[in-house]
Amino acid sequence: QVQLRVSGGGLVQAGGSLRLSCAASRRTFSTYAMGWFRQAPGKEREFVAAISGMGTRTYYADSVKDRFTISGGGAENTAYLQMNSLEPEDTAVYYCAAKGTLSGSTVYISDYDYDHWGQGTQVTVSS
Repeated sequence: QVQLRVSGGGLVQAGGSLRLSCAASRRTFSTYAMGWFRQAPGKEREFVAAISGMGTRTYYADSVKDRFTISGGGAENTAYLQMNSLEPEDTAVYYCAAKGTLSGSTVYISDYDYDHWGQGTQVTVSS
């Protein structure tokens, strides 16, 4: 069973930055496509960003484009989410997800695509 260890998160003022990390504990596939999702109180979980298994392709939700950067992938099976220019609307529990894949270049943006999930980490942005 693959376990995802998530670190980062916390409280930050609007305009500040945070970095989330997600590492897969073991590999049963050669590569893992990884993604970040978030869920705000009273709202459904939504896609934030994704990276392909080889780290060659990325995709972002419009709401975070140009502010957030996902990186990682490849042999390390680790994904990072650098969040800059944070806004109160970014407040949510953030989840990391991984999908074992033989395709190194596919990004997955639906939570139904992912097989493994990490524990959530709270990100709170104060105004």
